[in-house]
Amino acid sequence: MDVGLTIGDSIDRAANTIEGFDLAEFSIVEGVDPATIDADRLQDVLESADADLCVHLPFKQVVVTPVPEINEAICTSLGRLIEWAGEVGARKAVLHGTARNPHETDLRPLFAEQLEAIGAVGAEAGVELVVENVGHQKRGLPLSVLGDLAEETNTAVCFDVGHAYMEDGDDGVDRFLSRYGDLVSHLHVHDARSRGDTHIPIGAGEIDYGIVAEHLGGFDGTVAVEVFTDDRSLLDDTARRIQATLSG
Repeated sequence: MDVGLTIGDSIDRAANTIEGFDLAEFSIVEGVDPATIDADRLQDVLESADADLCVHLPFKQVVVTPVPEINEAICTSLGRLIEWAGEVGARKAVLHGTARNPHETDLRPLFAEQLEAIGAVGAEAGVELVVENVGHQKRGLPLSVLGDLAEETNTAVCFDVGHAYMEDGDDGVDRFLSRYGDLVSHLHVHDARSRGDTHIPIGAGEIDYGIVAEHLGGFDGTVAVEVFTDDRSLLDDTARRIQATLSG
């Protein structure tokens, strides 16, 4: 199991926080030309910390719409970013599981087609596509729908524990991991409270991480601590907690 940090789109944040972690998850901002990203500096920062790279594809870009021409453009745009990720040595690319209307059942077969097309670009580039649960958001597919589509398309999952809790509490975490835990290749870990606080250090919120341990004990994938702070003591504590949780 490799444990790292999400760093947003800030190479400075990576330089200040990534030492001692196994990987950094770098976010590609919507609309950015990857040629404008200082890839040499990013790679220098990671090499000096002996850390690997994962990327997060643009947060606001939906995966599917009812319009074929738009869907084709989405695949082209995301494919270009994944190809760049492969060129800079990224291991995984995280994609939010979103649709213009996630409750429109007619879009689900199209979503599967989009996942397969984007995943094929990733395979060609040597980057594993992992689809992330964001069902607590307006355009996010519900947990069970995302799991079914990932299973159908043989797409790995980035399971965001806090997002699942915000969508459906500890029961939602338990149900998803009971049914789809074998699809999980990448984890986003943080804590949350039902009143809306999220991306806080593990132990500061309400999530029962014992449920995660029950289903993912011995996990051998990648983990990104997604706590919105640069305080190394808090980041290190969450990293130690998730390592202890998943070590069994």
